[in-house]
Amino acid sequence: MPITIHREGWKILFGTIVSLLIFNLLIFKLTNWLHFFDYLVITISGFILLCILQFFRNPKLHVLENENQIICPADGKIVVVEEVFEAEYFNDRRLQVSIFMSPTNVHVNRNPISGTVRYVKYHPGKYLVAWHPKSSTENERNTVVIENDNLELLVRQIAGALARRIVNYLEEGDEVMQGKELGFIKFGSRVDLFLPIGTKVDVELNQKVKGGKTVIANLKY
Repeated sequence: MPITIHREGWKILFGTIVSLLIFNLLIFKLTNWLHFFDYLVITISGFILLCILQFFRNPKLHVLENENQIICPADGKIVVVEEVFEAEYFNDRRLQVSIFMSPTNVHVNRNPISGTVRYVKYHPGKYLVAWHPKSSTENERNTVVIENDNLELLVRQIAGALARRIVNYLEEGDEVMQGKELGFIKFGSRVDLFLPIGTKVDVELNQKVKGGKTVIANLKY
């Protein structure tokens, strides 16, 4: 599978390379080059750079649209499958499915369905750990609602303890395609889906899932 660096990572990657280069040159000058400490600094710098590269990796996916399926919006692990009261948009009970993304996961967020964007709203907030029950309503977050002929679905991007920036690419009125990029969350995060009550989900707690690949639910059996 072809992998590139996501556009959200280029500035951070460039800044990291320049900072590490300057730091290494200063260390080499102070230690008179090629001592054991210098090799250690090179190794640590290489590890930091690899971490940045893997975090902003962006696998190229070819997603076949299926109007009868809700696909996973992010890589990670299922941490919530339960009925809740959704108070921001629907103001009624919904089935919540939440995906926790660790720093090692791909952090691209994808549209779970095709349709029209009916609602977009960014909320500043706290930075509780992403698996905390209150993170869905108290953390920095961005809410998007997509509607098609089958259903109206809410996707919520939630910042985690390490994340400090949620990126959303959608605006109200946009026509979006299933599997295409919805946004990006930097350095640890979570994505919640709010589905109609009665939706038969095909995932379970602690299951590892892949954005754009794993089927969250089939709307017709």
